[in-house]
Amino acid sequence: MDPISVAFPLTGEWCAVNTPGHKVPSHGTDQLGQRYAYDFIKIDWRKEKGYKFYTTPLIRSILFGVALEDTYCWSQPILAPFDGEVIVAQDGLKERNPVHFVRDMAVVLKNSIFFRAKSNEELHPLLGNYLILKKDDGIYSLIAHAKNGSLKVSNGQRISEGQFLAEVGHSGNSTAPHLHFQLMDRPELLEAEGLPCCFKHYQRHDDRRWLQVTDGVPGRRERIMT
Repeated sequence: MDPISVAFPLTGEWCAVNTPGHKVPSHGTDQLGQRYAYDFIKIDWRKEKGYKFYTTPLIRSILFGVALEDTYCWSQPILAPFDGEVIVAQDGLKERNPVHFVRDMAVVLKNSIFFRAKSNEELHPLLGNYLILKKDDGIYSLIAHAKNGSLKVSNGQRISEGQFLAEVGHSGNSTAPHLHFQLMDRPELLEAEGLPCCFKHYQRHDDRRWLQVTDGVPGRRERIMT
């Protein structure tokens, strides 16, 4: 199946931590429709390696963690990737502040090993605050880990491509503030099959200049901008 082209759901500079441009399944599993899912973050591009996503000095971040407001992408706007309808808008889950890798990884591992769910609603602790959207042609999208209290749309609401939906957060199974984005064939996550996705227009940096990309799949740690 050819990738389905949608608008990039963020603005500014980003990079993919997990992307089908690197491997499939991108998250190491087909569960919950994640086969072709993306995780996007903002990082300090002055660091040639790694994913430094915060302004805090390294030693302080290791000892005490990083306040959410000291990360580059927390509270950044999330935009509608297409015209369609909001199927599920789930908010109200608190975020862990500060971000601390050991604690957050422990939460992720505990949920991955012990959590059992029979419906989307029971997945809230894993997904964090999330949206499920329906494209007018019947394709569905999941946007996960949004900032608590940031969702601006509700169940059944019509949306337009580029509309402000929510803000990037650190809720649910998250080790750092980021956007989890995927396309799938149905809204029931426990049954969903992931669908390949590309983005209509963005730019990528080749270490010298910005190049225009059409219907592209961002690579891992590729510097991209919209």
